[in-house]
Amino acid sequence: MKVSSVVGGLALVAVALGWAGCASSQVQVEEKPPDSGKLADFYPLAVGNTWAYLVDGRSDRRVEVKILKEEDGFFHDSQGGQLMVDSFGIRDQKRYLLRGPVEIGRTWTNVVSVSSTERYQILQAGVPCEAPAGVFRDCVQVEGRNRVDADTTLVNTFTFAPGVGLVRIQVEAERGGRRIPQTWLELTSYQVKPGQG
Repeated sequence: MKVSSVVGGLALVAVALGWAGCASSQVQVEEKPPDSGKLADFYPLAVGNTWAYLVDGRSDRRVEVKILKEEDGFFHDSQGGQLMVDSFGIRDQKRYLLRGPVEIGRTWTNVVSVSSTERYQILQAGVPCEAPAGVFRDCVQVEGRNRVDADTTLVNTFTFAPGVGLVRIQVEAERGGRRIPQTWLELTSYQVKPGQG
């Protein structure tokens, strides 16, 4: 990660907060953080946990993700990912993938670089979901949107199951109100012990 992108992202957030401060004399305070223990259920992070995914429904394309170590609060996986659960949600080093409270319509924004802002919304909560690995209760579906250019928005849809983690990831490109499938992953097997909480 380039230092300039981190500095630039923080500068953009600072400018946005500065403008918000000028527009109102009231100080906006972030709501009380939700219970991180409940959020941790949606992605059990512990060294040794593994998830196997089928890519695009093809039996010859599989991905296995295994948590290898914990360092500075982040759990590092075999695919180069780094995740943690804090008092606000499940996040990597740049973005929140899920933020509490876990309820339909909950929205948040991630400024991932000076030129890239992602917008997230919980589309479904407390609903069943399924994948080749099984049928799960009380799942949450989150949509992340990032404008690529004037005509295209990248849409990522994540489905989390409590006690399991990511069950499905779907990536689409949206152009002219039409969604064009790009790729998708479905959980085929998992081995998890309870995560941090």
